[in-house]
Amino acid sequence: MDAFQKAMERFDAENARDPNLESDGGVRHPRELLYARRLTDWVLKLAPEASESLRLAARCQHICRWMIPRETYPMMRTGYLRWRSDLKEFHARKSAEILREAGYGEEMIEKVRDLNLKKSFPAEPESRVLEDALCLVFLEFQFAGLARKTEADKIINAVQKTWRKMTPAAHEHALALPLGTEEQRLIQRAFEGVKA
Repeated sequence: MDAFQKAMERFDAENARDPNLESDGGVRHPRELLYARRLTDWVLKLAPEASESLRLAARCQHICRWMIPRETYPMMRTGYLRWRSDLKEFHARKSAEILREAGYGEEMIEKVRDLNLKKSFPAEPESRVLEDALCLVFLEFQFAGLARKTEADKIINAVQKTWRKMTPAAHEHALALPLGTEEQRLIQRAFEGVKA
């Protein structure tokens, strides 16, 4: 087994330990395992010839995310930002350990780390692909649930921020997503606000 296969299997094994389950096609899956697979799928749709480092970064982007719950931080914007920052460092550290154990050298580990920490975003093309994929996973799989429990103005603001980070190619994919009527209406309102 080569280093890539070892690393991908280890990432999946770690994420399979997520106690939080999410349904997909009527089957319950560990949430972070499902997220990693969805993110990988979007990266490969956007960039079928994605580099090894980009494919690895997609698979470990949220590795073991449940281990640092949001509710362990103050429930205010500063608490949220601190949680996000700590998560990024945790994911980078955890993925580096696995990559090292799988046989990767420091150069590849650094490439994956830089992608996951968005060090060169938006200048570096692969960081754009990863960000597009993250935004598309949000819009396809998380947006509807969030929209149901969030005020319209807040969700429109979130979509506008997401939209501004995306490339024109990702916008086309987003507009083709099979969203419900209410979600399409919210996206249209957000889109109009971005163009204004």
